[in-house]
Amino acid sequence: MADQNNRPVVTRFAPSPTGYLHIGGARTALFNWLYARHRGGKFLLRIEDTDKARSTEDAIDAILDGMNWLGLDWDGHEYYQSQFWARHAEVAHRLLERGAAYRCYMTQEELAAQREQARAERKPFRIDSPWRDVTEGQGDTPFVIRLKAPREGETVIDDEVQGRVTVQNVELDDFVLLRSDGTPTYMLAVVVDDHDMGVTHVIRGDDHLNNAFRQLAIIRAMGWPEPTYAHVPLIHGPDGAKLSKRHGAMGVDAYRDELGLLSEAVNNYLLRLGWGHGDDEIISRAQAIEWFDLPQVGKSPSRFDFKKLENLNGHYIREADDARLADLVAPRLPGADKALLVKAMPELKARAHTLNELADGARFLFVQRPLDVDEAAAALLTPDARKILGAAYAKLGALAEWEPAVLEAAIREIAEENGVKLGKLAQPLRAALTGRTTSPGIFDVLALLGRDESLARIADQMEPTE
Repeated sequence: MADQNNRPVVTRFAPSPTGYLHIGGARTALFNWLYARHRGGKFLLRIEDTDKARSTEDAIDAILDGMNWLGLDWDGHEYYQSQFWARHAEVAHRLLERGAAYRCYMTQEELAAQREQARAERKPFRIDSPWRDVTEGQGDTPFVIRLKAPREGETVIDDEVQGRVTVQNVELDDFVLLRSDGTPTYMLAVVVDDHDMGVTHVIRGDDHLNNAFRQLAIIRAMGWPEPTYAHVPLIHGPDGAKLSKRHGAMGVDAYRDELGLLSEAVNNYLLRLGWGHGDDEIISRAQAIEWFDLPQVGKSPSRFDFKKLENLNGHYIREADDARLADLVAPRLPGADKALLVKAMPELKARAHTLNELADGARFLFVQRPLDVDEAAAALLTPDARKILGAAYAKLGALAEWEPAVLEAAIREIAEENGVKLGKLAQPLRAALTGRTTSPGIFDVLALLGRDESLARIADQMEPTE
């Protein structure tokens, strides 16, 4: 599907590899991916590695890993901005030839003096270069190339999210396009790359909105087609402050590895952070592609709610395939038997919100005797409870079959014969079998552990019957 200028839709995600793929960047990538897929267009990935001092291979790997985990596949190969420096410099010199840029020979001392004067006068700092209208070169004197920004009139952006936004051109500065060492600035590189890659829609955080006006000045000076802009409000913490590490602003790899979340839950949650489709909360990938559009993106910052994300993850865990969950949980339980995990998964996942909780809930299956009984469980193992466990050991040991239904009938009989309610038997039995006060249903615990292991654990805690 084409845009309003009859161009095939092309979006891009352009992270800087100076750290992990953080959660805000992941949402930007998701919105770009969904819009391209919704419009039948292309989604491109560009690594903006021009800051060689801070860009690392590990960060690049983390970005690619995060994108793959989220299922945000890009069309073609990934691009690396540093590969196009010669092209960026070429455009800077073409702007120079067109009279839309100029060589600026101002020294650092002159710039500092102007900055200090603006501070003293309490005015915004704007470069006032004496070289703006000088066309002759100055020999071998070092220079930068600055854009000759428009000084009259206004620049208007009809943003798909923010609406119509206007800036007076007098507020735009003559920013640097090419440094004195010949390397391009971000402001130039991003414009050239977007043009050369055929990007039609620039969807990004609204912290880049001010940049859009400066970038438009380059685009118009080159006579290039203007992209459609959509500046999405940033994500805030639950307290309304800018999202930080204490709110959950970690890399997506931490959401997977440390917090134990599923990619489909993270995608669903990020989608609903600032975009909605009626009252729908659970949205599949297919529905997201069908429904997503920019007019439904809100103008206000969204608040990150980890509890809501965790609850959503619980939904996706309950819906997930048992074998897949076993594969994800097994590395969290060294020595775990995957076949037993798969068998236990229907009971385990019913009460878990994360893979960590799944692993914790399954831990009792693989611990060695004697169990390390926690304080709350130990409190249930009173002398009276140990006597009943002795009775349970005798009756359970005589069973011909070891199936949940048979075990349930036997446990009920033991409770009745000893004049206690089922809970008074089930609670110490759970403590003896798992070392915890919470677990899957006690009949399922017995069935999963098997006859020998179950009886051995009970024997460790019971008072022998006479």
